[in-house]
Amino acid sequence: MAGSTFGTVFKVTTWGESHGTALGAVIDGCPPGLDLTPEIIQQELERRRPGKGGATSPRNEPDMVQILSGIFQPEGCAMPKTTGTPISLAIFNKDAHSKSYSHLQDVFRPGHGDLTYQKKYGIRDHRGGGRASARETAARVAAGAVAKQLLEQHNISVQAYTVALGGIKAEQRNFDQIEQNRLFCPDNQAAEQMEERIKAVRSQGDTLGGIVEIRACCQAGLGEPVFDKLDGELARALMSIGAVKGVEIGSGFQAAEMQGSENNDPITPQGFASNNAGGILAGVSNGEDIIVRVAVKPIPSINKEQQTINKAQEPVNIKIGGRHDISAIPRIIPVCEAMVRLTLADHLLRQQAILTGGISTS
Repeated sequence: MAGSTFGTVFKVTTWGESHGTALGAVIDGCPPGLDLTPEIIQQELERRRPGKGGATSPRNEPDMVQILSGIFQPEGCAMPKTTGTPISLAIFNKDAHSKSYSHLQDVFRPGHGDLTYQKKYGIRDHRGGGRASARETAARVAAGAVAKQLLEQHNISVQAYTVALGGIKAEQRNFDQIEQNRLFCPDNQAAEQMEERIKAVRSQGDTLGGIVEIRACCQAGLGEPVFDKLDGELARALMSIGAVKGVEIGSGFQAAEMQGSENNDPITPQGFASNNAGGILAGVSNGEDIIVRVAVKPIPSINKEQQTINKAQEPVNIKIGGRHDISAIPRIIPVCEAMVRLTLADHLLRQQAILTGGISTS
């Protein structure tokens, strides 16, 4: 299957299926000398893993990562370091209930990739969606944790949070509150309303969509004109997440309703007076915070009868059981962070090659 590799210099290939033996990632191009342990990666995986209740699936995967290659602990060092060679990460599936999908073997679920995978490959893994499952994102989060180690050396930080869920919008951006609720929302009052909305929709057997905002504190100069613009690369990275159906940067679609005098960000000796550009001009970061928002669709697995067809092209009605999330939020939060980190790590190394004629970790 083509299309499982992301990046130019900091390159990541993910592998594995929802109900296979394991899934994971291979990272090539990571500089040597970065601190890296399973515990560092595990901190990010804990924020994504299922089985936490609320809007999430009851599938109880421990998601314990194993680092198979690419690190070594020299004598006298407090922890293992990356060696500059490929880093291989593996996460073994422990709680897959494949029998729950037996009745879907010859049926295409609405909203899923069942039909398109069958059309493209002539074969598909019906167990949880196989490679098309959201479970694949665990590998992205693990790889993103490695990218985070590189970015932190350059004072680049990335944080994602929920700004809308089920039609309820956060009215505040109080970043101290993000870790105070399970939805990673910067507005505790809105988070409470979102939780009530989740309960109501769960009882109806339906699901919810929402909006996630990602903020990256980033240096100026990252991004490659013309076809590898940073905003284009970020949009591509985030749109590669299965549940994401739209991306906007800075003022985004609101810019279409503004005049140039409103949308342009005045430049002062102290910096930009506003940030409608979302931290990116002409495809290159300008030193302001990069602001990206993604539209997250409702989970397509619903406990309501739906119309579809089977492999024989016969109309059938199905009702999907099993263990599914009510919303991709909040588990998609660390996935969004991971994809932004992978993009920034790749462009950071590309920029270093321009400035120094080579790649450095300092």
